[in-house]
Amino acid sequence: MISAIELRNRMQAQPFKPFRICLSNGKTYDITNHDMMFVKPNSVIIGINPDANSFGEYYVECAILHIADIEDILPAKAA
Repeated sequence: MISAIELRNRMQAQPFKPFRICLSNGKTYDITNHDMMFVKPNSVIIGINPDANSFGEYYVECAILHIADIEDILPAKAA
């Protein structure tokens, strides 16, 4: 089971390593920098950024309970 502490530690890691959040419903979100996600006690807020050179257009909030896995990704493969 993924915890808020584990997610926060990944966000604060130096150097930051991009990762993918895999939800129980099959959706995935690539976290490519430490500013893309905000960790709350029971959920995470993920900024959705369709253009890498702009600010996020919108966000999604996901319950940590529904995070099935976290995968490391290479920066070049981040979507």
